[in-house]
Amino acid sequence: MDWSEGILTIRGAKFGKSRLVPLHTSTCKVWPTTRSAGMSASAREQRGILVNLNGNRLDKGEVHRAFYLLSRQIGLRAADASRGPRLHDFRHRFAVETPVAGWYRNGEDPKRRLPILSTYLGMPT
Repeated sequence: MDWSEGILTIRGAKFGKSRLVPLHTSTCKVWPTTRSAGMSASAREQRGILVNLNGNRLDKGEVHRAFYLLSRQIGLRAADASRGPRLHDFRHRFAVETPVAGWYRNGEDPKRRLPILSTYLGMPT
Protein backbone atom coordinates (compact mmCIF):
# COMPACT_ATOMS: atom_id res chain seq x y z
CA MET A 1 0.00 0.00 0.00
CA ASP A 2 1.37 3.37 -1.02
CA TRP A 3 -0.38 5.71 1.42
CA SER A 4 1.07 8.90 -0.05
CA GLU A 5 -0.27 8.11 -3.54
CA GLY A 6 -3.39 6.26 -2.38
CA ILE A 7 -2.57 3.21 -4.50
CA LEU A 8 -3.12 -0.36 -3.34
CA THR A 9 -1.07 -2.95 -5.25
CA ILE A 10 -2.61 -6.40 -5.51
CA ARG A 11 -0.08 -9.01 -6.56
CA GLY A 12 -0.95 -12.30 -8.23
CA ALA A 13 -4.42 -11.18 -9.36
CA LYS A 14 -6.26 -12.50 -12.41
CA PHE A 15 -3.90 -14.18 -14.92
CA GLY A 16 -1.12 -13.89 -12.31
CA LYS A 17 -0.79 -10.18 -13.02
CA SER A 18 -0.53 -7.36 -10.52
CA ARG A 19 -3.27 -4.78 -10.23
CA LEU A 20 -3.19 -1.18 -9.04
CA VAL A 21 -6.25 0.02 -7.15
CA PRO A 22 -6.61 3.76 -6.62
CA LEU A 23 -8.31 4.58 -3.34
CA HIS A 24 -10.40 7.62 -2.54
CA THR A 25 -8.71 10.14 -0.25
CA SER A 26 -11.36 9.52 2.43
CA THR A 27 -10.37 5.84 2.50
CA CYS A 28 -6.70 6.72 2.85
CA LYS A 29 -7.49 8.98 5.81
CA VAL A 30 -9.54 6.37 7.68
CA TRP A 31 -7.81 3.12 6.77
CA PRO A 32 -4.50 3.67 8.62
CA THR A 33 -6.40 4.31 11.87
CA THR A 34 -8.22 0.99 11.52
CA ARG A 35 -5.01 -1.03 11.20
CA SER A 36 -3.83 -2.86 14.30
CA ALA A 37 -1.28 -0.84 16.27
CA GLY A 38 1.98 -2.62 16.95
CA MET A 39 1.37 -5.20 14.23
CA SER A 40 4.12 -5.73 11.69
CA ALA A 41 3.33 -5.04 8.04
CA SER A 42 3.63 -8.75 7.17
CA ALA A 43 1.27 -9.69 10.02
CA ARG A 44 -1.26 -7.12 8.78
CA GLU A 45 -0.96 -8.50 5.24
CA GLN A 46 -1.56 -12.04 6.48
CA ARG A 47 -4.56 -10.88 8.49
CA GLY A 48 -6.02 -9.25 5.40
CA ILE A 49 -7.38 -5.90 4.41
CA LEU A 50 -11.07 -6.67 4.65
CA VAL A 51 -11.64 -8.06 8.12
CA ASN A 52 -14.67 -8.87 10.26
CA LEU A 53 -15.35 -7.54 13.76
CA ASN A 54 -13.05 -10.21 15.21
CA GLY A 55 -10.17 -9.05 13.00
CA ASN A 56 -10.25 -12.17 10.83
CA ARG A 57 -9.93 -12.05 7.06
CA LEU A 58 -13.28 -11.97 5.26
CA ASP A 59 -13.93 -14.83 2.90
CA LYS A 60 -15.51 -14.35 -0.51
CA GLY A 61 -18.95 -15.43 0.73
CA GLU A 62 -18.93 -12.90 3.57
CA VAL A 63 -18.00 -10.09 1.19
CA HIS A 64 -20.80 -11.03 -1.23
CA ARG A 65 -23.39 -11.35 1.56
CA ALA A 66 -22.41 -7.93 2.91
CA PHE A 67 -22.69 -6.45 -0.58
CA TYR A 68 -26.15 -7.98 -1.12
CA LEU A 69 -27.34 -6.66 2.23
CA LEU A 70 -26.00 -3.16 1.54
CA SER A 71 -27.33 -3.12 -2.02
CA ARG A 72 -30.81 -3.87 -0.66
CA GLN A 73 -30.50 -1.21 2.04
CA ILE A 74 -29.60 1.51 -0.47
CA GLY A 75 -32.12 0.43 -3.11
CA LEU A 76 -29.81 -1.07 -5.75
CA ARG A 77 -31.64 -4.37 -5.34
CA ALA A 78 -35.23 -5.03 -4.22
CA ALA A 79 -35.60 -6.61 -0.77
CA ASP A 80 -37.01 -9.83 -2.25
CA ALA A 81 -34.87 -9.90 -5.44
CA SER A 82 -32.69 -12.90 -6.07
CA ARG A 83 -30.91 -11.11 -8.91
CA GLY A 84 -29.38 -7.69 -9.24
CA PRO A 85 -26.02 -5.94 -9.42
CA ARG A 86 -22.98 -8.01 -8.52
CA LEU A 87 -19.67 -6.78 -7.16
CA HIS A 88 -18.02 -7.78 -10.42
CA ASP A 89 -20.39 -5.48 -12.31
CA PHE A 90 -18.68 -2.51 -10.66
CA ARG A 91 -15.37 -3.58 -12.20
CA HIS A 92 -16.91 -3.44 -15.68
CA ARG A 93 -18.61 -0.13 -14.96
CA PHE A 94 -15.31 1.33 -13.78
CA ALA A 95 -13.51 0.08 -16.88
CA VAL A 96 -15.97 1.68 -19.26
CA GLU A 97 -17.29 4.74 -17.47
CA THR A 98 -14.28 6.09 -15.66
CA PRO A 99 -11.20 6.04 -17.87
CA VAL A 100 -12.44 5.11 -21.34
CA ALA A 101 -15.30 7.62 -21.48
CA GLY A 102 -12.97 10.30 -20.09
CA TRP A 103 -10.38 9.58 -22.75
CA TYR A 104 -12.98 10.03 -25.48
CA ARG A 105 -14.27 13.24 -23.88
CA ASN A 106 -10.72 14.62 -23.64
CA GLY A 107 -9.90 13.73 -27.24
CA GLU A 108 -7.29 11.15 -26.24
CA ASP A 109 -6.69 7.94 -28.16
CA PRO A 110 -8.21 5.15 -26.01
CA LYS A 111 -6.20 2.48 -27.83
CA ARG A 112 -2.94 4.12 -26.73
CA ARG A 113 -4.19 4.38 -23.14
CA LEU A 114 -5.48 0.80 -22.78
CA PRO A 115 -2.25 -0.49 -21.18
CA ILE A 116 -2.93 1.91 -18.28
CA LEU A 117 -6.42 0.48 -17.84
CA SER A 118 -5.00 -3.02 -18.15
CA THR A 119 -2.66 -2.34 -15.23
CA TYR A 120 -5.55 -1.19 -13.03
CA LEU A 121 -7.63 -4.22 -13.94
CA GLY A 122 -4.76 -6.72 -13.77
CA MET A 123 -5.38 -7.94 -17.30
CA PRO A 124 -2.79 -9.26 -19.76
CA THR A 125 -1.57 -6.66 -22.24
